[in-house]
Amino acid sequence: MALKYYHAEPLANSLKSMVPLKEKGLAYESIYVDLHKFEQHQPWFTAINPEGQVPVLDHDGTIITHTTVINEYLEDAFPDAQPADAPLRPREPVGAARMRYWNKFIDEHVMNFVSMHGWHRMVGVIARNIESGEFEKLLESIPLPDQRKKWATARSGFSEADLANATAKIEYALSKVETQLGQTKWLAGATYTLADINFYSHCGMMIERMFPEMEVASRFPRLCEWRDRVTARPAVAEALKSEDRTAPGLRTWSGHAR
Repeated sequence: MALKYYHAEPLANSLKSMVPLKEKGLAYESIYVDLHKFEQHQPWFTAINPEGQVPVLDHDGTIITHTTVINEYLEDAFPDAQPADAPLRPREPVGAARMRYWNKFIDEHVMNFVSMHGWHRMVGVIARNIESGEFEKLLESIPLPDQRKKWATARSGFSEADLANATAKIEYALSKVETQLGQTKWLAGATYTLADINFYSHCGMMIERMFPEMEVASRFPRLCEWRDRVTARPAVAEALKSEDRTAPGLRTWSGHAR
C-alpha cells in the first residue's frame, strides 16, 4: 500500500484531507504543490489531475480528487484505521447521514463564500502584480473555466454586492453551527467526524482573524470552544505543522488560492 498526497499549505482544502490521514495514522508521501508559483497548472501536475487543483490522493496509482470524496474514500479503503475515540464516519446510518448533511452544507454554503473573501483580499493582490501579457498566459493555462473566471475577477475585484452576500452566508453558517453545538458536542452528534474537520479547515480554524468585525468570541462562544477542542487534537496539531512556503503576510488566506 502506497499513498501519495499532493497538497499546498495546511489550510482549507489541503488541510481538510490531511487531517484524516493523520487521524487514521496512515503513512503517506507528502508532495508539496506551490500554488504561488502556479505549479497546480503545470503539465506535470495536470497529468495527475487534469482539473489543476489540489489536493490529490494517489493510492497505488488510483487518483482521487475533491476533498469530500477523498475523505469518504479513506473511510472505505481503510475502515480499520481510526482514531481511538470514534470512527471519522459514524458506522450507524443516522450518524453517517448527519455527517453527510453537514458536509453538504459546508461544501455548498460555506467553502466558496469564505474563499471569495480570501481571493478578494489576497489573490487579488497577486493577480494585479502580474504583467498583463503574463496574466493572459496564466489564464490560458488554467484548466477549469470557473477558475479562469475567478482569477480574472480577483484581478479586477469582486463586487461589493457579492462580498456582502458572502459575508451574510458566513454569518448564517456561524449561527447555525453555534445552535447545533448547543445541542450536540460535535457537529454531527456525540463524536468528532469528517464534518468537524471540514468546517474547521474551511472556516472555523481562523474565523476571528478572517472576520474580526463579526465579534466571533462574544457572539459564538460554543463555536470558539469547539474550535479549541479541534485544534488540541494531536493529529490536527501535527497536520498544522506541515510544509508552508507562503509569505507570512499572506498566510491567513493562502489556503483558498487553489
